[in-house]
Amino acid sequence: MSRGVGLVAAIIFNLVFAGPVVVHAEPARVPQFWDVKRKLDRPDLGTIRQIRFLTENDYPPFHFIGPDGQLTGFEVDLARAVCEQLQVSCTIQPIRWDGLAAALRTGQGDAIIASMRISAETRQTFAFTAAYFRSPARFLTKVSDPPFEPSLANLTGRKVAVVAGSAHEAYLKAFFHGVELVRTPHQTAALDAMRAGEVTAAFVDGTTGAFWLNGETSGGCCQFAGGPYSEPRFFGEGAGIALRPDNATMRQAIDWALHRLALDGRYAMLYLKYFPVSPF
Repeated sequence: MSRGVGLVAAIIFNLVFAGPVVVHAEPARVPQFWDVKRKLDRPDLGTIRQIRFLTENDYPPFHFIGPDGQLTGFEVDLARAVCEQLQVSCTIQPIRWDGLAAALRTGQGDAIIASMRISAETRQTFAFTAAYFRSPARFLTKVSDPPFEPSLANLTGRKVAVVAGSAHEAYLKAFFHGVELVRTPHQTAALDAMRAGEVTAAFVDGTTGAFWLNGETSGGCCQFAGGPYSEPRFFGEGAGIALRPDNATMRQAIDWALHRLALDGRYAMLYLKYFPVSPF
């Protein structure tokens, strides 16, 4: 079982919730995961009167314990909004990541909302709603360098920092053959190498990059270069709400609620609350 977005949670928590945000990157843009032109009829909830969500409590800004000691975060608020839309009661229980699948299987909850990756592997165990979050890959360069489009021609022979063994490294190997890869143990090291001028660019998770650019750590040194990369084969299909395969009624109900939240703007409000900078 794997998470749905390759974020460095500690970085995001420190930048967003433990210090001021210094805006140097692109304005926030809310991604669209649902076809807003599609009309969906309200599903028959049958006997559903409550949804028992399972999550974690230590993966900010998705779920964490707030200053008041209460569970909060993007996914926690999204789960509550789903229940409100469906007009059913809602419980959200935090469980260790390695115990989520067993808790769902044994009936301790009805659905997992914990940044779980939608993939061929996880589909063998769970039924998923549509993705509600996805983080693209992005190139970052120094502001002081001449702007350029990070194409194969422009990067051939240049050094690019990337996390060793990551999907980002695999993507560069597949499509940027002439690039000199500088492999780092984690994204912080890749960003630090780029800021120090040791490499021409860093290729990292876009959400991590966005918060880093807009935080004090970057010192306003850098910027995104080019557009987002979101090929599912490398960067996944996104994070979805996981349910037992035999719970089709609830899956359809949650999908309908998510679609409605996108239509009326409530999803956008939650997204901007927790992701005020744009990874896209």
